[in-house]
Amino acid sequence: MATYQQIQDWVKQHYNFTPKTCWIAHVKKLSGLPVTKAPNRIGVERVFPCPDDKIEPIRAALRYFGMI
Repeated sequence: MATYQQIQDWVKQHYNFTPKTCWIAHVKKLSGLPVTKAPNRIGVERVFPCPDDKIEPIRAALRYFGMI
């Protein structure tokens, strides 16, 4: 299981942007992977959901690390 930092580094290297950790958590949830609730999260709704154009690069990183 890759860390969020490893996923961020891989996406930065291959797609030239650094995803926010909340974007990674959102894509993990969309992919059916377990996500724990952050202790500082307020409410149920995501404040910063992943933009549609960033979902596929993050999914590519999850596939690379064998998470999906």
